[in-house]
Amino acid sequence: MLLYAQGSEKNVFTIDGIKESIYSSLEKLGNKKKVLAIPPDYTRYHSQAGLITTLIYEYYKNSLTDVLPALGTHTAMTELNISDMFKNVPHNLFRIHNWRNDLVTLGEVPSSFINEVSEGKLNFSWPAQVNKLLVEGNHDLIISVGQVVPHEVVGMANFNKNIFIGTGGKEGINKSHFLGAVYGMERMMGRADTPVRKVLNYASDNFARQLPIIYILTVVGKDENGKLVIRGLFIGDDYQAFLQAAELSLKVNFEMLDKPIKKVIVYLDPSEFKSTWLGNKSVYRTRMAIDDGGELIVLGPGIKEFGEDKTIDSLIRKYGYVTTPEILNFVQNNEDLKNNLSAAAHLIHGSSENRFTITYCPGHLTQEEIKSVNYNYADVNEMLNKYNPEKLNEGFNILPGGEEIFFISNPALGLWAYKNRFKQ
Repeated sequence: MLLYAQGSEKNVFTIDGIKESIYSSLEKLGNKKKVLAIPPDYTRYHSQAGLITTLIYEYYKNSLTDVLPALGTHTAMTELNISDMFKNVPHNLFRIHNWRNDLVTLGEVPSSFINEVSEGKLNFSWPAQVNKLLVEGNHDLIISVGQVVPHEVVGMANFNKNIFIGTGGKEGINKSHFLGAVYGMERMMGRADTPVRKVLNYASDNFARQLPIIYILTVVGKDENGKLVIRGLFIGDDYQAFLQAAELSLKVNFEMLDKPIKKVIVYLDPSEFKSTWLGNKSVYRTRMAIDDGGELIVLGPGIKEFGEDKTIDSLIRKYGYVTTPEILNFVQNNEDLKNNLSAAAHLIHGSSENRFTITYCPGHLTQEEIKSVNYNYADVNEMLNKYNPEKLNEGFNILPGGEEIFFISNPALGLWAYKNRFKQ
């Protein structure tokens, strides 16, 4: 059931327009007594999900009994994060997802299906896990909120990823990440129909029909002044809402370049990016645009760790960002990595496969730490002075000395590719 679908490359939703669209859609669902909202966490601040969750609260008031940020493996939101992102929503409504313990397994996607969608590369079953609140909370409506945007693990973010990964468990998250990595990230990004999405859809169709889930999906872009605006809004309970959002996101968030880039400068907002686990969107989203022998420089003044989870942080430090064959060999021969496949997938995602160089400029990690994971290091203050984000334009820039660079102020908002490298 598609309740609302509106958007275009030039469309700009006003706050009143968003409110009217959401309220009219919720009205069609009838009276609800107990509602659960599942928005993204602070790492998806720019999705505009904070505003939408606030509107949901204003509509339902006391009937909104729980807000469960889709943390996945991320750290819990702080009180300050909640106040900043979800203005006027009472803090006592927020629940913390524990991806290791707070779980119910709805069903098991068979290994034969995983083998088929992975083109014979993998042969394990996949548990459709969700936070137990979705099953045991007795809600008569679950509203999943989020942004559809190109994504390294699933192809296009959101829809049922918000449920099975955002509120999912260790095994499901690990295996889905590894499936995407083994299949090939550059075959995934920007596509709605991918092996990981097929698995999530199998789980939705076969195990989750009893859950009263409605999806509110945004497509977010920048206007001519660089301000983030909602270009599209899609509301419904089935795959069609996602497909329409994904189609628009490709037009809004995907920049196809006529020539490969020699040097990319990516800035990571310190309020949003504190780990390479998140900051490596700078690698994922630009890799199809970077020339062979090119350079990626990551300005990360807020970077203080590798993984947000202590176990994953230690695995990144142990194995480093090396090539895919090396990581697959490590998985084959080391139980710690075999038991944490999302970490293995992340290491694959964060590797340049020795095709281009990656230089990290972290605010709180040492040169020794950065080099130990096989990245180059540069001093963040020196590089911020040389490549001042406040003075650079999005895209190509010619610096005073004649150097040409390509600047990206937030890698989470798009996908970039050289047209001859992008595989249809």
